[in-house]
Amino acid sequence: MTQASVPAELDEVDRQIIAQLVADGRMSVTQVADNVHISRAHAYSRINRLNREGILTRFTALVDPIKAGLTSSAYVTLKVRQHSWRKLRELLTAIPEVHHVALVGGDFDVILLVRARDNMDLRRVIFDQLQSMPGVLDTQTFLVFEDVDTR
Repeated sequence: MTQASVPAELDEVDRQIIAQLVADGRMSVTQVADNVHISRAHAYSRINRLNREGILTRFTALVDPIKAGLTSSAYVTLKVRQHSWRKLRELLTAIPEVHHVALVGGDFDVILLVRARDNMDLRRVIFDQLQSMPGVLDTQTFLVFEDVDTR
């Protein structure tokens, strides 16, 4: 295993800090410290270490897709040509409507979460962009009727 892929050793305090920040990424260091029952300085140094070691990768906002005008969503699976993953990953992450990309094992190679303004926009992304990408052999689309964020 490379150093980047070695799981970090986290103790219970680290796990509690991570849980607090996952629940509310805008939580102040003081509030995290109070909730975890450690000093502010200790919380600050722990959060800095978690950032430095790449355990906390970024702080972001969760968006309600419907309220943001993205009323049509689908999971799209791709079968891809062998050895095309690296270039394909770059192309997929450049499409604004693609919200998640995962290389997987099984009956297909890649699964995407695509969010679009409406069905016509979703159709455009799938037919005009995804299916025409070099290395993509086949796609399958699963419409999302309702999704629940568990985070």
